[in-house]
Amino acid sequence: MMIPILATLLRALWVIIEVTYLRRFKVNPGKDWDRRSGQFWDFANAIEPIGMILGFARIGNIQTGSNLIAPFGLSLLVAGVAIRWTAIYTLGKYFTSTVMIRDDHRLIRAGLYKHLRHPAYTGALVAHLGLGLSFSNWFSLALSFVPYLVAAGYRIHVEEQALNEAFGEEYLDYSRNTKRLIPKLY
Repeated sequence: MMIPILATLLRALWVIIEVTYLRRFKVNPGKDWDRRSGQFWDFANAIEPIGMILGFARIGNIQTGSNLIAPFGLSLLVAGVAIRWTAIYTLGKYFTSTVMIRDDHRLIRAGLYKHLRHPAYTGALVAHLGLGLSFSNWFSLALSFVPYLVAAGYRIHVEEQALNEAFGEEYLDYSRNTKRLIPKLY
């Protein structure tokens, strides 16, 4: 039971740090670029604790290989948070909770953004997959990963439309030379 507790503490710390960071750079957008994608992300945040509670209650536990699954999941959680925070740090003030284009906005092509257009989502998805696996529980896995996968998919679509509209050929050139989430694959 120690790994799910550690995973829960890491998730709580991640949320606290990210919310604090987002408040630091809060800006009201001049145009609604977000198209409710933030609400999809908020829904995923709201549903994830249900899976964690079911994991602690041991309802839906994965029986086979659970001694290996939980530590592997915790490792993915740590790696995913590290990827996400590396991407967020690289974006700096351009990382926001809603899709927006600032007046002084520029495309970031440094760090992980040399290879991926959305490494913060890559990190989040790896972390949420890891969180679900940390519980060695089917419900924790499904409720920690699937809602974020759907939310990230929609959010990426919205962001790419906004960036294409704002940067035109510059963004198209960038997107031809990078993948969305997985280097050299997707």
